[in-house]
Amino acid sequence: MILTRQAPPTLGGEPGGYERAVVERVIDGDTVEVRITGRVPGEGLGRARIGGSYDVRLVGIDTPESVAPGEPVECFGREASEAAEALLEGREVLLVVDVEEEDSFGRLLRYVYMGAEMANARLVVNGYAHAYRYPPNVRHSALFGALQRHARSHDAGLWAAAGCAS
Repeated sequence: MILTRQAPPTLGGEPGGYERAVVERVIDGDTVEVRITGRVPGEGLGRARIGGSYDVRLVGIDTPESVAPGEPVECFGREASEAAEALLEGREVLLVVDVEEEDSFGRLLRYVYMGAEMANARLVVNGYAHAYRYPPNVRHSALFGALQRHARSHDAGLWAAAGCAS
């Protein structure tokens, strides 16, 4: 998987506070399983416990489905999952809450950072994910929209002429 375009660093713009974690497994392009290894107090800190294992939904983005039970794999779903694996599996990450702690499936809703760069944004700018508004979790919606326009104008990933989203 090629994730050549980096997203702009945004961790400095977060309100402070986060969970440290290791990505144990990529479930699909926008969902990972993590083990919490630490907590740094601040507004962006969620309620996940140290040592706990959690499914995390990368908030603000949506990738084509690759593992929906009873559903066919969507166009570019496998590629999106492979991109997320290449980017995140086995890595130490920081998890930042926006407004809501979790979704209706019990998954943590988080911005996932690799150092100062947000994985959610990297997947969008490289054309593996769509920007997707999840009110009230919209802190980075404008950024994701701009990155999607950039990916689309550069025929990146699913926006390529031979891709799915034409």
